[in-house]
Amino acid sequence: MAGNSIGTLFKLTTFGESHGTAIGGVIDGCPAGLKLDKEAVQRELDRRRPGQSSLTTQRKESDTVEWLSGLFEGRTTGAPIGFVIRNADQRSKDYDHLADAYRPSHADYTYDNKYGVRDHRGGGRSSARETACRMVGGAVARQLLKITGLECSAYVDRVQDLVVPFEPTYIPSDKVDSHPTRCPDPSTAVAMQERIEMMRKSGDTVGGSVVLVCQNMPSALGSPVFDKFQASLAQAMWSLPAVKSMEIGSGVAGTFMCGSEHNDPWTTDEQGNPRTQSNHSGGIQGGITNGENLILRVGFKPVSTLIQPQQSINIEGDPVEIEGKGRHDPCVLPRAVPLVEAMALLVLADHWLINRTSRL
Repeated sequence: MAGNSIGTLFKLTTFGESHGTAIGGVIDGCPAGLKLDKEAVQRELDRRRPGQSSLTTQRKESDTVEWLSGLFEGRTTGAPIGFVIRNADQRSKDYDHLADAYRPSHADYTYDNKYGVRDHRGGGRSSARETACRMVGGAVARQLLKITGLECSAYVDRVQDLVVPFEPTYIPSDKVDSHPTRCPDPSTAVAMQERIEMMRKSGDTVGGSVVLVCQNMPSALGSPVFDKFQASLAQAMWSLPAVKSMEIGSGVAGTFMCGSEHNDPWTTDEQGNPRTQSNHSGGIQGGITNGENLILRVGFKPVSTLIQPQQSINIEGDPVEIEGKGRHDPCVLPRAVPLVEAMALLVLADHWLINRTSRL
């Protein structure tokens, strides 16, 4: 099975299944000498772990990371950093009724059709459980990028038709995490929580979007043509489960503007540094970062597992009725916030290292 790695110089490879013994990964290319704060990595994982509130799956996993290699006396050695996260709260029996049936909008049929075999327990490799490994990679990347002064934070800006009343802006993670929805606008957060809980009680699910803003951005990241910075971001974000869209800067709204409205004219700040008068570009021009804030919006679909009857077929092609069992997220957005950050940080670390070789 290919497609389990991301990155060129700073590379993350993940392994494991939702109901296996463990999941884990290898971070290759992290420079030697980085003093790694293991507690900070664990805090990043804790932001994603299940069972945080009534708005998320009640699967109980500590998501404790065990370090296997690449560290000595608290610092990276330059060798591959191996890690593992044990699975502790699997309930495989919740999926017994799916051994010979395909859930609507899941990877069941496509995996079976491609490989001729699939792990029906929680989706196996296609499960969002795998994304815990990305949190470890993103947390290491965040610590590496502290050298640049970069600050990266995301938040939920929309659940279905409930939208925050302000444009994308940098909001510190502690403020984002102060409400279980991870929406930083108090009144909108309350409405979002009510909507998600209503969906959970009815056995349904709901989607929306997450905004990411990175400030103190390094400039000159990305390369022309096929390695544009936004192309790498797209690969990273679209690799996350349930992602349906990605926008940079003005995004789709920018397509309704005239060029005279959309252009970002250059000026200089008080220190004489180049700055743009607006940021419709989202911090990227010509596929290369320009030093302005990176602004990204990622759209997530409603979770496909419903706790209500749905029509489908079994492996023989016969009609069957399926109803989800077990513990599932009624809305993926609150737990997707740290994942969007992690994937952006992986891309940023990779391109930052690549850019150090771009000229003498």
